[in-house]
Amino acid sequence: MSAYPMRASRGPGPLARVRDWLDERGRPAWIITMILGFVAFWPVGLAILAYMIWSKRMFGCSKRSHAPRYHAAPTGNSAFDAYRDETLKRLEDEHREFVDFLQKLREAKDKAEFDQFMEKRAHKDDA
Repeated sequence: MSAYPMRASRGPGPLARVRDWLDERGRPAWIITMILGFVAFWPVGLAILAYMIWSKRMFGCSKRSHAPRYHAAPTGNSAFDAYRDETLKRLEDEHREFVDFLQKLREAKDKAEFDQFMEKRAHKDDA
């Protein structure tokens, strides 16, 4: 055995937890955090602003679909870990498909409302 035991992964670190917490609360939470950073010590506020621009959180594009949504530490049981990872991947895929379905549904509803508006407008112009 090594003299320095390896530390088991316990999930995301404190900065990742803060980032996730702010993401749950949306862009206003990020902006408030940035302002408080400027008030407390201006380089902190500047660093938060740079991170918001770099990660596209400033412009409302903070979806991190390339990163896994859930992270769990290995249990030591490789069969269970493989099953859990496979199940989480399947659930993430189903979630992504459902979000895509909802987006298409919203687009169809918007198109129907727009078509209805244009028909009313055309009838009003004819009258």
